[in-house]
Amino acid sequence: MNFEDARRIMVDSQLRPNRVTNEGVLAAMGTLPREQFVPEAQRPVAYVDEDLAIAPGRYNMEPLTLARLVQAAAPKSFELCLVVGAGTGYSAAVFARLCDTVFALESDGALTASTSALMSDLALDNIVIVEGALVDGLPKQGPYDVIMVNGGVKMLPDALTDQLADGGRMVTVMIDEAGLGRAVLIVKGATGISQRVLFDASIPALPEFEKEAGFVF
Repeated sequence: MNFEDARRIMVDSQLRPNRVTNEGVLAAMGTLPREQFVPEAQRPVAYVDEDLAIAPGRYNMEPLTLARLVQAAAPKSFELCLVVGAGTGYSAAVFARLCDTVFALESDGALTASTSALMSDLALDNIVIVEGALVDGLPKQGPYDVIMVNGGVKMLPDALTDQLADGGRMVTVMIDEAGLGRAVLIVKGATGISQRVLFDASIPALPEFEKEAGFVF
């Protein structure tokens, strides 16, 4: 399979026609080898327009959903980013092409080890892979200009929103009680936290964000 052609087709047929206009996002997703971020058996379908299971409770987001979330987060080259539930690191790798430094938090020890090795193989040396509880975030390295929760969430704990810098943005897919998902942009401003719904989206919830906890929209 020609993965270079698959990447080009993904960008030209999935992303560009569907409101992804940020050239940095398009360039990142048009050059990163997405096939290396999925199990070997799934490589032939690495560029299809659907979520791909990569480990228990972990998914690589549908390319369009990811691209629009990254675009909404508007990362800048000098900013610090945190990806929560990093999985195999594809979302973190996209942000790494757009931000100064990316911390990728993952609670699965086996995934942490394999993702660290992959980042090294791909020379993505501005990504730091950290093993830890997802709901706690990574406060010692914050505050963050951008936080992405890399999966669906049914709640957001205060611990994560507290780690946003002033003017910081968080993106994720919120899942309501009916099971409907909506991509959201959360911004920390001078008067507190605000939320805006971006578009409808569907991705399974991360197991760690299934239950009700401190901060709920």
